[in-house]
Amino acid sequence: MGTSKKLVNSVAGCADDALAGLVACDPNLQLLQGHRVALRSDLDSLKGRVALLSGGGSGHEPAHAGFIGKGMLTGVIAGAVFTSPAVGSILAAIRAVAQAGTVGTLLIVKNYTGDRLNFGLAREQAQAEGIPVEMVVIGDDSAFTVLKKAGRRGLCGTVLIHKVAGALAEAGVGLEEIAKQVSMVAKAMGTLGVSLSSCSVPGSKPTFELSADEVELGLGIHGEAGVRRIKMATADEIVRLMLDHMTNTSNASHVPVQPGSSVVMMVNNLGGLSFLELGIIADAVVRSLEGRGVQIARALVGTFMSALEMSGFSLTLLLADEPLLKLIDAETTAAAWPNVAKVSVTGRKRSRAAPSEPQEAPGSTTAGGLASKRMALVLEQVCATLLGLEEHLNALDRAAGDGDCGTTHSRAARAIQGWLKEGPPPASPAQLLSKLSVLLLEKMGGSSGALYGLFLTAAAQPLRAKTDLPAWSAAMDAGLEAMQKYGKAAPGDRTMLDSLWAAGQELQAWKSPGADLFQVLTEAVKSAEAAAEATKNMEAGAGRASYISSARLDQPDPGAVAAAAILRAILEVLQNQGV
Repeated sequence: MGTSKKLVNSVAGCADDALAGLVACDPNLQLLQGHRVALRSDLDSLKGRVALLSGGGSGHEPAHAGFIGKGMLTGVIAGAVFTSPAVGSILAAIRAVAQAGTVGTLLIVKNYTGDRLNFGLAREQAQAEGIPVEMVVIGDDSAFTVLKKAGRRGLCGTVLIHKVAGALAEAGVGLEEIAKQVSMVAKAMGTLGVSLSSCSVPGSKPTFELSADEVELGLGIHGEAGVRRIKMATADEIVRLMLDHMTNTSNASHVPVQPGSSVVMMVNNLGGLSFLELGIIADAVVRSLEGRGVQIARALVGTFMSALEMSGFSLTLLLADEPLLKLIDAETTAAAWPNVAKVSVTGRKRSRAAPSEPQEAPGSTTAGGLASKRMALVLEQVCATLLGLEEHLNALDRAAGDGDCGTTHSRAARAIQGWLKEGPPPASPAQLLSKLSVLLLEKMGGSSGALYGLFLTAAAQPLRAKTDLPAWSAAMDAGLEAMQKYGKAAPGDRTMLDSLWAAGQELQAWKSPGADLFQVLTEAVKSAEAAAEATKNMEAGAGRASYISSARLDQPDPGAVAAAAILRAILEVLQNQGV
């Protein structure tokens, strides 16, 4: 594998450019001239309070600059990608906040040798200049079962420490006290990372290779390998494995989480996971923790501390009591801190009852009666017609589509037949059409089911108040309008709409006083059949056939043929009945 692609201006300038972009878009931040340091732009409002500085290598965005704001960090010092910041810049940041009138500075440092050395050196120099500076080193990694001399690595849990320290500083707590409280909180926390891929520093190759069926467990945030490789598994299985590892009491770096514990949980994207996967992982974590009897007091899901484009996530658990939750809930203006609900996640009702179906008007469902019998006869005839046309419609559809138009219509016919067997249809036309639309949407499938469903739903409306001939003509108009509105077809586009539209034009005559039912309906059916035949010579303007060159379409459109056949079946039954 060669170098991975990155959208940068230059490898050397990427850390500067990334920080400059963040500051350029956030008026609450400012750069410190001559240094890769970002500070709150309202620094002068912090007189008499403790300043909080953090930082480390770049490549962990939004950490650390995304967490600058009222109620969180005062400023950050950024190194090059995955590299500790320079002592000179750390010292400049300490001096800048001291000169703004703050009463002391707390350095929040992730436990890496380079960071400890550089922040430590800057602290010694600042103290020599008379500036009160304390330093807390955060190691929240729960990967290593036997403690190394270097201790636990600082990972995403550090962001929770920024939040707790920030809330304390905002409340006016003193330097020593903040340092003491934060160190206590840090002991009750653990983080574990897992990744499907490595990452690559701009201008370099990936830091390690993983085969297609492997996952790296217990890795850090600098592309370094983890404690072990495991076989690719489901999100549920990987989350279970991680929680087992993190809470196992024989693991020297475990988090003391047990049934009944209350925790703040953080699911952190290491940079390259899709938000879809993040949601699946969050769901798995909540189910797994609650299954163990752990109370989730707060849940944070997002990208907080990444490792460039690494396709993985880390899981942080922090044991939390009420006073600690108050600090987590305290207001902050930091851009990357999420809008977390200030209530417990566990114990909340997560769903709402489905809406009730509208009640049918009493009496309107009375089955039986002449009207109901006639409706049943019409429907039986329509179904028989469609079943008889199945092969013919499929053959027509093979020319222009996927050859299933007949099958789809037969599926609808069988569904209607099954429904009629259950009892007589409703006598009210509006209810009959509504019921049919529900049936077809459910059983017919495809875009035909949706189009018939739309047509029937819309056509039912004008028939609620009246069922005379003008109302039936209005019903046809309403159905056609809905089909055109949502199906995007127009007359002449070689679809089922062509037959129906031609019939609808003829049915306008029903709106005139003294119009004859059969005379008009007969004209409408003839017109529909002629329109269906005429689709032979049309260019397809909508539907699947519109993607095929018209040279191959020398057959009529199957949808149009089916629609005309339905109208013919209705006419024949009504004539035989001698309505």
